Amino acid sequence: MAKYYETVIGLEVHVELATRTKMFCGCSTAFGGRPNSHTCPVCTGMPGTLPVLNRKVLEHAVAVGLATNCQITRYCKFDRKNYFYPDNPQNYQISQLYLPICRNGYVEIDLGEAGAEGAPGGKKRIGIHEIHMEEDAGKLIHDDWEDCTLVDYNRSGVPLIEIVSEPDMRSADEVIAYLEKLRLIIQYLGASDCKLQEGSMRADVNLSVREAGAEGYGTRTEMKNLNSFHAIARAIEGERNRQIDLLEAGKAVVQETRRWDDLKGTSYAMRSKEDAQDYRYFPDPDLVPISIDDAFLEEIRARQPEFRTEKMARYKAEYEIPDYDIEIITGSKHMADIFEATVALGAQPKKVSNWLMVETLRLLKEKELDAEDIRFSPEHLARLIELAESKAINSTVAKEVFELMFEEDIDPEAYVEEKGLKMVSDTDALRRVVEEVIAANPKSVQDYRGGKDRAIGFLVGQTMKAMRGKADPASVTRLLKELLS
Repeated sequence: MAKYYETVIGLEVHVELATRTKMFCGCSTAFGGRPNSHTCPVCTGMPGTLPVLNRKVLEHAVAVGLATNCQITRYCKFDRKNYFYPDNPQNYQISQLYLPICRNGYVEIDLGEAGAEGAPGGKKRIGIHEIHMEEDAGKLIHDDWEDCTLVDYNRSGVPLIEIVSEPDMRSADEVIAYLEKLRLIIQYLGASDCKLQEGSMRADVNLSVREAGAEGYGTRTEMKNLNSFHAIARAIEGERNRQIDLLEAGKAVVQETRRWDDLKGTSYAMRSKEDAQDYRYFPDPDLVPISIDDAFLEEIRARQPEFRTEKMARYKAEYEIPDYDIEIITGSKHMADIFEATVALGAQPKKVSNWLMVETLRLLKEKELDAEDIRFSPEHLARLIELAESKAINSTVAKEVFELMFEEDIDPEAYVEEKGLKMVSDTDALRRVVEEVIAANPKSVQDYRGGKDRAIGFLVGQTMKAMRGKADPASVTRLLKELLS
């Protein structure tokens, strides 16, 4: 009789916090930059230096804890996690083991409708064991040409929170739903941009399998090097199958850390999985404990934004736009902000939604950008919509101007004036051009009068060409039909 296996998954999600300076020093946290240019004696671990906690790190950590229903630890402190690795200049990492800032929380994920193959639907609560603050390590760059490894310490000391879930997930779909929910919460808070491709959100997957119905957990492995939702889903499926194959062959699963290679679609062992005692944790003697009072907690709670669920309900009540539009627009805090600000400037909600849902999404897909990369301002979008709705420009010109606005955030009104793109409002001038086009194209005129309706399209095109695009195609069509009837 075939055995059925259940997958048990927990995540360790590392999130780089959106602070201008590092966790314990004044160095910049900006992504990129010349290697080792965002460094100082503190973040490179020079002897005699003393760390000072960035208050903004604490504020972001508490805000995320409140938004994920965690208990906030009123008295917490930092610990040293000791390990020796080239990207770790101090030979220890400042983290929190004994008293993490947040504990015992949860987020609720939506699994949709029940699947055809028995996959559960509805809502599911994923427990959060803890959230702790810690500093990031540097970055190793392997140079195959020179056969050496270089170290860039720009990332060393960048503030992180690590969100440790309970082993409550049972499939890749649940993992992705959990990560998407976390990412939206954190982006809405402004605590991080959560860009997986830049490493500001990273997930390590702890996975084990067990026979269906078993109470105990199997031996787990930890999967690293996962920088996209696609890679995470593939890694889960690959590791699940690897562990089942071992158990079916009568072999044991080894507790270890594995590295996923998404190009090859396989993983390989990095090292045996360490336990906490291997790191020789002890309280950091250079950092004073943190005491959180009621006033600080209420200050952070008062700043919590309107999150996506509440925003979706409000959009449904306030704006006459489809549910699908609401779902897409609120899926990005940045896009939702642009939508609301443009509507506040007087643009009709459905018109704003159309520009975001059609042209904006098209350009984002073409240029492989995220919604957070949108650079045009609500003021310029509102002006473009006004130009199009007042028939000052036609739809073709509006789309051309929008593409430039998407790239450079130009002022559409100034650009239209400068390039002379406004539609000709002189009906007599338009009539003269239409008459000239009719006179110059007797064959198309004959075809149209002979019942070939498509011939009108050619005449419209010739008129638009003669008008250099500065006419309303609908008005041109109407006038042509009038003169040809």
